[in-house]
Amino acid sequence: MEVHATGAALGAEVQGVDLSAPMTPALAGQLRDAWHQHLVLLVRGQTLDAQSYMNAISVFGKPQVGANRAYFKRAGRDNPHELEQFPEISLMTNLGPDGKPAMENEGLGSQEVVWHSDNSYIERPPAGSSLYALEIPPDGSGRTSFSNQYMALEELPPAIRQQIEGRCSKQDATRNSAGRLRPGVEMPERPEDVPGPMHPLIRKHPDTGRSALYLGRRRVWPSQYIEGYDNEASEALLDDLWAHATNDRYTWQHSWRVGDLLIWDNRVTLHFREPVNTAHRRLLWRSQFQGEDVLAA
Repeated sequence: MEVHATGAALGAEVQGVDLSAPMTPALAGQLRDAWHQHLVLLVRGQTLDAQSYMNAISVFGKPQVGANRAYFKRAGRDNPHELEQFPEISLMTNLGPDGKPAMENEGLGSQEVVWHSDNSYIERPPAGSSLYALEIPPDGSGRTSFSNQYMALEELPPAIRQQIEGRCSKQDATRNSAGRLRPGVEMPERPEDVPGPMHPLIRKHPDTGRSALYLGRRRVWPSQYIEGYDNEASEALLDDLWAHATNDRYTWQHSWRVGDLLIWDNRVTLHFREPVNTAHRRLLWRSQFQGEDVLAA
């Protein structure tokens, strides 16, 4: 196995492995070590069925069902699921009910997906997430970017860091990462009506012991807010934090190919997806790994 860093603030390509084959303990350990070091791993040219996909990603954590499925079930509109034996795998696609590419569908569609960390709106967000590419637009649309939140915290201006030390922010559960209201959920009118947990703005990674900025997600107000500040002060501070956390110097962008497997640490990264060209189909398998309590640093 060879690991080649992207040269950016995070990310590495793993070469010389066939993840459809049985995994040795030594290889599994190497992969986990590389994941902790680089935060995002890319393994190209993989040919995986559902079982081998599950086996491969289980190296990084216990796969779990995505939190968003609960909203569709409660609304009586559960996601179409072609993988009934593997409920931990969901379809990330821009296809509509007619099987053709669409701007909007029951998921994220072809829309831009704003900077976020997955499922920050639950008490124990997933430790990591993965995507495996089955169909990718030939024009390269739908690229995914990642941002290193270890570095974002390390380079946070001292005056701003002082304002968030020991504080938490509300994580908005009303809207998905494309900004659509979740099925069966009403739009909040006041900050105090926003559903979701409070999570620390600075979190400690349970395996590396390092501290990272943890912003989670933010939608159009009323949405995320910082405890202990009035709305105006909270919005201004969040503007500064999000602008800093997504600065280009902390990011790496991935251009997809069929057969790509991408695994990222959801605790210490943010990610963003460009819009997808609705002239082309896009289909990936997605899963995530069981998380733990968000530890304040």
